[in-house]
Amino acid sequence: MPEASDCLSSVRLLHSVIAPHASFVGRLAVRSLYREVALAPKPGLVSPLDCGSHEDMNMATFMRSLFSLRTYFPAITACGAGAPGFESLRDLGIMAEGRMLAATRGVNTHRGAIFNLGLLCAAAGLLHARSIAVTADAACKLIKSQWGAAILSSGVEALPVSHGLLVARRYGSGGARREAADGFPAAREIGLPAYRAALADSGSEELAATQALFALIAVLDDTNLLWRGGSAGLHYARSAAQDFLDSGGVLARGWRDHAQAIHAEFVARRLSPGGSADLLGVTLFLHELTR
Repeated sequence: MPEASDCLSSVRLLHSVIAPHASFVGRLAVRSLYREVALAPKPGLVSPLDCGSHEDMNMATFMRSLFSLRTYFPAITACGAGAPGFESLRDLGIMAEGRMLAATRGVNTHRGAIFNLGLLCAAAGLLHARSIAVTADAACKLIKSQWGAAILSSGVEALPVSHGLLVARRYGSGGARREAADGFPAAREIGLPAYRAALADSGSEELAATQALFALIAVLDDTNLLWRGGSAGLHYARSAAQDFLDSGGVLARGWRDHAQAIHAEFVARRLSPGGSADLLGVTLFLHELTR
């Protein structure tokens, strides 16, 4: 089993030797994250139209962040091909987070994506190395079996403690670590079905992504919403998203005005469903990976 130094060496070799599959998977990851941030309207979230409920970031911040991660996703895909321990993947993620924070002047734009899509890229690399079809289900199941236990145990002594971890402890929610360790059940069972159904009905990737986001907000115990608004904020957000879906979602006449009104109310309440946005990125990536 490779040590952390083996994976770090893949970063040093990245500019001279990149496996075609790792490069391809890395491009899918960046494309999925771009599609997520470019989507509008999104309740409380940064988009090309405005900053949502955030005062410290905008679309340009996200683009600088994405540019800083362009080598990370191919590197962790290549690293995953060697069936490394979770610590090796975490080392690559820490390096990527440092580059992200340098690019954004300390603003956390993609910490969740570094963790979530990093794991999925590593799983795609390992599946490919084992000559197993790279699909959404296969990648998620592999994460659970290969790294699930280590993902959960790695958070026990984590310092500094993240907002998500604090909220998970306070409210008893699973949080991002549990979602990843279980193989992203919310993305597979909620995000992907909503995306694919809306895509089949509308033929539009934009509308499908919007529908998937609202479906995730409606059911997820989003730790970002809990951090900003407590239980009341989470309840409001989930109810507003469910009302949007019950009204027909993106297939309803005037859906964009409805979504924009919800966005305005989220901003007024300073709510931001960042956990749901992270899982939308996972959803889009899993769809592309399978396709």
